[in-house]
Amino acid sequence: MKFQIGDTILIIHSSEEGEVINIIDDEMVMVEVGGVQFPIYIDQIDFPYFKRFTEKKEPSPPSKIYIDQIPIEKKQLETKETKNVSLVSMPIFEIDVFGDEVIKEMKIYLFNQTTQDLRFTYQLTFSGKKSFELANIVLAFQNFYIHNIVFKDWTDNPAFYFDFALAQPQPKKADHFETSIKIKPKQLFAKIEEMKAKNDPTLIFPLFQEFPDKVENEMLDMHIPKSSKHNKIYDASKAKAHIEPARSIIDLHIEKLTHYWQQLSNFEMLQLQLQTFEKYYNLALAHYQPSLIVIHGVGSGKLRQEIHEILKHKKEVNHFVNQYHPLFGYGATEISFQY
Repeated sequence: MKFQIGDTILIIHSSEEGEVINIIDDEMVMVEVGGVQFPIYIDQIDFPYFKRFTEKKEPSPPSKIYIDQIPIEKKQLETKETKNVSLVSMPIFEIDVFGDEVIKEMKIYLFNQTTQDLRFTYQLTFSGKKSFELANIVLAFQNFYIHNIVFKDWTDNPAFYFDFALAQPQPKKADHFETSIKIKPKQLFAKIEEMKAKNDPTLIFPLFQEFPDKVENEMLDMHIPKSSKHNKIYDASKAKAHIEPARSIIDLHIEKLTHYWQQLSNFEMLQLQLQTFEKYYNLALAHYQPSLIVIHGVGSGKLRQEIHEILKHKKEVNHFVNQYHPLFGYGATEISFQY
C-alpha cells in the first residue's frame, strides 16, 4: 500500500490537502479534508510534496531563458570526506518559464570511499515492484554513476537494494554483504530542504563503513585416519570466539541505541534503528541462532514495516510473525531461521 494512516495527501482534481485516517482496501482509503471524511480511490490522490516543490509561483515579468541554462547541475559531484560506501543523489535543476528553479531528475551514484574495489548488484523497486537492475564494479575512492530517476517518481516509495562482494576476495572477509535503504517522500523533501539550507550539492545515504569479516565455521573432521597424531581436531565451540556475542532479543527503541537521539532527525533515527537490526540479524546468523525477536514498538508502524520488507528479501528467513506476545504486546516480531 502506497499510503499509510496519518499520511498527508493531495486530492488531485481539487488540489486540496487532507489526511489518510483509515485504509479500506487495496484500492480505497478514507480521508479527511477540512473536517469532512469520505472514501476515495488511491489513484485520485497523491503525496503533496512533489507539488510543493514544483508548483509555479505567481508570474513575474518574464526574462529571457537561454538554452544553456537548462538543465542545471548545481556543482560537480562531491561529498564530505568520509570512509563509507554510500548511495549519493544529486538533484538536476531546470529553469521554468517563470525563472524559478525546479528539480527535474535525481542522478544516482554509488560512492566508494574505502580502500577496496567492490562488485555489486543493484535493484530499484517502486512500491515493491522491480524497476531497474544493474551489476558492475565500483573502484576504491571512486564514484559510479548508476542512472537518473525522474523526480516525481520519488513519491512512489523507492527502495534501493545492494549486494556487495570484494573484487579481490580475501580469506578473512565475507563472500558478500547485503544492505538496503528506503526513502519516504517526506524524508526526501526534508533532506532536500536541509541540503539547500547548507548549500550542499548532494544527498548522502550511508550504506556501510567496512566490509564485514567472514564467519568462521570450522567443522569437526569425522574422518580422521588412525595415524592422526599430526592432525588437529578443532573445537567448534572456539571457532566463533572472536565474533561479537549475538542476542536472542534486540530492542530498537531509539533511546536504547543512543544518548543523543533528540539531536537526530526522524530519518536519521530510522536509519540507525535499521542498521542496528542488520547488525544483530547478521550476528544471529553467524551464531546459528534458531530465532530472533526484534522489539520495534507499535508507534506509527513504520519501523515494523521497514523490517518486514527487508525480511521478505532474506533467504535465511523461514518465517516471521508479528503477533501478541505477553512481554511485548504487538510491538515485536519473531524471526525463525533456516540453515
